[in-house]
Amino acid sequence: MISGGGVLLTGGSHPMNHVFVYGTLKRKHPYHESNLAGEWLIGCYRTCHSYPLVVAGRWFSPVLIDERGSGQRVLGELYGVGDEVLARLDELEGTHVPHGYQRSRVPIEPGAGGGLMEVWAYFKSRAQLEIIHDQDLEEYLPDPRYVPGWRRG
Repeated sequence: MISGGGVLLTGGSHPMNHVFVYGTLKRKHPYHESNLAGEWLIGCYRTCHSYPLVVAGRWFSPVLIDERGSGQRVLGELYGVGDEVLARLDELEGTHVPHGYQRSRVPIEPGAGGGLMEVWAYFKSRAQLEIIHDQDLEEYLPDPRYVPGWRRG
């Protein structure tokens, strides 16, 4: 059962949060294994509205910019996670620091089409970005220029 807040209640009535990931948390990307491996992969989804997906900053990080209506409909993966994992993702994405990501609601639909859902996704504002290298991507693919946190000096 899905409530208006997009929280799935599992058989044991434990809340599960829906999180749309579009960058380094996807399968075959650097942060997947340590954060989402073993979590419930619901499937491949796409945003219902266009947003700019860019590669930005000195670390060449994927960033979804909170500018609905520009860019493209972004492809990503939808996961069901518990509150502990959601808190860990918030920590990873720096939602508690001034230049971190902001977790916001976004409507998505299955990549092959179907029912709409409103889920969590991580955004930044364009003003937070110092350099944009690539822009208006539909999908973030592995990028050899990306520098994961454990390799930053």
